[in-house]
Amino acid sequence: MSTAIAPRAQTPDVAGQITYAMRSMGVAAIPRNYELFYEAYIGSNPTLTRELAALGSNATQEELDAIGAKYFSVHAGRIFDDAHVRLTTELDAILRALRQEQATLESYNRLLGETTERITSRSNNSADLLRNAIDMLTVATGDTMAQGEKTVENVAQRSQEMDEVRKELDEYKRIANTDALTRLSNRRAFEDRLASVFGNRLTRPTTALVLADIDHFKKINDTHGHPVGDKILATVASILRANVQRDVFVARVGGEEFALILEGTTVEEVTAISERIRRALGTTPFKNSRTKIDYGPITISLGICMGSEASEPGELYKKADLALYCAKNAGRNCSNVYQESMQKDFTKSWLIYKN
Repeated sequence: MSTAIAPRAQTPDVAGQITYAMRSMGVAAIPRNYELFYEAYIGSNPTLTRELAALGSNATQEELDAIGAKYFSVHAGRIFDDAHVRLTTELDAILRALRQEQATLESYNRLLGETTERITSRSNNSADLLRNAIDMLTVATGDTMAQGEKTVENVAQRSQEMDEVRKELDEYKRIANTDALTRLSNRRAFEDRLASVFGNRLTRPTTALVLADIDHFKKINDTHGHPVGDKILATVASILRANVQRDVFVARVGGEEFALILEGTTVEEVTAISERIRRALGTTPFKNSRTKIDYGPITISLGICMGSEASEPGELYKKADLALYCAKNAGRNCSNVYQESMQKDFTKSWLIYKN
């Protein structure tokens, strides 16, 4: 089971592997369970991954929900269920208001027809009858207009409520696509962005994917503890963000792994940016101001691949990943551009390497 949900960086086809892991554990394929397995898959929360793995193949829904309540303030499934209920309620209210307005107009039209017939009838054209008919029509017109204004106000209010639901869903999407620790985009958002790159054949050749991995991060965690590791991750994230333009997509895609997607660039430009990031990190002090403990030096390895080297997102990811592996194999603390020869020179097992 642990193998089924262990973090893997070989392919961005996460959905299939998560679904397989859930099926192998006999877990219901519902949104809140998928959310748990997604977080376990990307490895951003090792404690969650261990707790989920410890359930084995006999996990109950209550046990899964307990883990979800522990690590998530909200569940995707509950958010969407609540939104569905609220939207359905508001739509039903709008339909009722419109039906009532339709009934009011039909009644008014009947009254208008009857009054017109009385007024135009030669046998009933006395002054009193005409006055009464006009008074009745005036009152009915006023009531109908008031009802119409009430309907407009009601529909506007309901529409505002529906707009609030939409805004809440947009905010949830933003939160759901953000890594809580680093405030960068997360793996979910990265997969969406990577797929969108290949939706435009014109810009694909000038799009670059950079995968970055902190060197010896496991040793840092083992030596200094996860709280220190978390601070280092947050610092590395800020350095990545500070050394690229605002339109560059930056994400945390795994435990100590990051990704950058740069559009409208050349291999020379993206290599220069990668080197700038690497040097900036290398000159950043990682020292505890209170204890004076120095956690550095902290270095990073980067793998680069241009969109022109791949025909689909998975291939681009795999080749950038291979370039990153070659950078690690070359001694770390360097950036490496994908070359076709890498396929022949290296046979990579990412899981063995990570372990």
